[in-house]
Amino acid sequence: MPASPSTARAINDRLALRLLQQEGPLTAGQLKQLTGLSRPSVADLVERLAAAGLIDVVGESGEQRRGPNAKLYGIVADQAHLAALDVRTEGVSVVVSDLLGGVLAEASVPIGGDTGTGPAVEQAVALVERAAKEAGVPELHTVGIGAPGLIDPATGELRDSGGLPAWHRRLVLALQERLPETRVHVENETNLAALAEQRDGVARDRDTFVLLWLGHGTGAAVVLEGTLRRGASGGTGEIGFLPVPGTAGLPSAVDCEGGFHSLAGSAAIVALAERHGLTVEARGYEPPAASVVREAVASAAAGAATAAGAVTTAVTGAATGVVAGAATDFLDTLADRLAVGVAAVVAILDPGCLVLAGEVGQAGGADLAARVERRVRRMSPLPTEVRVSALGGGAVLRGALLTARERAQDELFAPLQGRGAPPGHAALPRGRDQLPPARR
Repeated sequence: MPASPSTARAINDRLALRLLQQEGPLTAGQLKQLTGLSRPSVADLVERLAAAGLIDVVGESGEQRRGPNAKLYGIVADQAHLAALDVRTEGVSVVVSDLLGGVLAEASVPIGGDTGTGPAVEQAVALVERAAKEAGVPELHTVGIGAPGLIDPATGELRDSGGLPAWHRRLVLALQERLPETRVHVENETNLAALAEQRDGVARDRDTFVLLWLGHGTGAAVVLEGTLRRGASGGTGEIGFLPVPGTAGLPSAVDCEGGFHSLAGSAAIVALAERHGLTVEARGYEPPAASVVREAVASAAAGAATAAGAVTTAVTGAATGVVAGAATDFLDTLADRLAVGVAAVVAILDPGCLVLAGEVGQAGGADLAARVERRVRRMSPLPTEVRVSALGGGAVLRGALLTARERAQDELFAPLQGRGAPPGHAALPRGRDQLPPARR
């Protein structure tokens, strides 16, 4: 049965808005080409969307001739404002943006481990309010939160976890109470990092991949055929609990010690570096392991340059060689550890691509990725490319902002139903777990 005229208009409007969201400003001619609609139909939908305050003329194309077809139409950025939070055990970072993701303000605050639940929540909420005020935003439409831990797939709430601060769960409720008109959504931090890498990072050309997060702790996100997989209980990617050889015991239901976390968590990497005689210096809020891995990569590279004759002074060359040797041994051992977990993931999922992410993954760079890839190639018959995150520790905030933007746009565009579209037409875009097609 063909769609009614009102239903067809609503679908066309939605399609045009989605194109403007994904492609940026477009002319009426470009909308005609991308939608396949007739010129009169495009003119009608542009008029409807402009009258609704959803789009506006934002410039002109580079075409020689003037006129309606040369105007560039774009989504009105200040229809709504968003905030994204990256919630860690040691603090919170926030970014405030317009509807198109343009950053208006950024801020962060450390929260010590001895801070009580109430004061910690107040610091985090006050940070959001302060950032919004700095951005000149009177009201936030949507807040996206990335946090460690399990998200209940039925309720979307952060589940109680004994290993995480109590203020994490309380923060979501506090934001809802303090900002009653704001939509607040929470998602696992590693899942958001995968979303960001697939949209804007190193996995843009992949429909299937696994992201391995290496920060203070460990985590993984699984994307199969463009869809983020959460699992029956929301626990897909809890790789820290993976039993692996080389640890003192086995993990338990309430403690990941003895699992992959004991090999690849920041504290374990720092202990490994110290056993190799490397100095560990913490820098800011990043995990201590990130700085020692970064220094090890630099030392190993300097040693390689020395061996190639780039450094000719004997004393300098000998000293560099000693440090480089320790750094190389450390990186090799770390790659051995990581390959154990990666090989297990590859054997089950065959993702074809694994992204080393988080502060530690980015610090290791192409050097560490290559070492891991070589080991996995020896351990598994399944070809797997190991890539380095393009976004590093900022991937969680980026993913939270992308999610908040998508949710806000979905809701703001939904009033088009009022012009006769069926109630279900808002479900036409891809599902919440569905990532956009890979760009090749």
